[in-house]
Amino acid sequence: MTEQTLDPQATGPRATVLIRRHSLATRLTHWLNALCLGVLLMSGLQIFNAYPRLHWGQYGADADPAVLEIAASESGGEPRGLVKIAGLSVPTTGVLGLSKTDGEWTARAFPDWLTLPSYQDLASGRRWHFFFAWIFVLNGLIYLGSGLLSGHLRRDLAPEPQELTPRHLWREIVDHARLRFPSGDQARRYNALQKLAYVAVIAGLLPLMVLTGLTMSPGADAAFPLLPDLFGGRQSARTIHFITASLLVAFVVVHVAMVVLSGPWNNMRSMITGRYAVRRERPSA
Repeated sequence: MTEQTLDPQATGPRATVLIRRHSLATRLTHWLNALCLGVLLMSGLQIFNAYPRLHWGQYGADADPAVLEIAASESGGEPRGLVKIAGLSVPTTGVLGLSKTDGEWTARAFPDWLTLPSYQDLASGRRWHFFFAWIFVLNGLIYLGSGLLSGHLRRDLAPEPQELTPRHLWREIVDHARLRFPSGDQARRYNALQKLAYVAVIAGLLPLMVLTGLTMSPGADAAFPLLPDLFGGRQSARTIHFITASLLVAFVVVHVAMVVLSGPWNNMRSMITGRYAVRRERPSA
């Protein structure tokens, strides 16, 4: 790992050095992933708006009850938006179910500023979604191939046995809760919580999202008839797809929050130039 001292004339026991943290392939696939996920989320919400209900199993027709529904209704002569989850109704007027478009109340699951396109157009939403879904898959395969060849996946993302002990994990959880982030040599590598989160996304959420997305395609079902059975039906696959996407959004929110709290300039520089600044102990004379 190469190093570059930020201030070669610095005196004292500590010096700030730049280390090479992210390869070019990692940086390029990271930013393309960010673009794809943004488009997939907004176009996916456009598709969801066409039928804002989630079912389980083979249900979903003839007014079958939904496990989740985002709808609009009228109460006391006033329109209101609501989210129904397993029989529980939560008012969400102004955000979900009922929002304002051009100053007027409009019944739609997700508001226009969250969907692509902003107006209701299922066909356009599907085209955006499918196009960027394939870019996302190809980009992911490039990342995995590059990571395997360079050793990045094994070296940087595979947790060490000592990192998985309850005591070590609890200490990291407490440190994160107190916003105590690694410094010095510890900042050169991902901690156990980061590794586990990335492994869960790469090996769990993303494959599940791709497979459930394919299950909702009649063409994919015809080519691979076991897909619907794998998830207990296309409606179950749609529900799992929605849950998986929601978990990915939560991951991104936490990821961005940690970037900001632990040093936005340093983190952004590492994902743009590949260089990350750390404080290194310097031997005293």
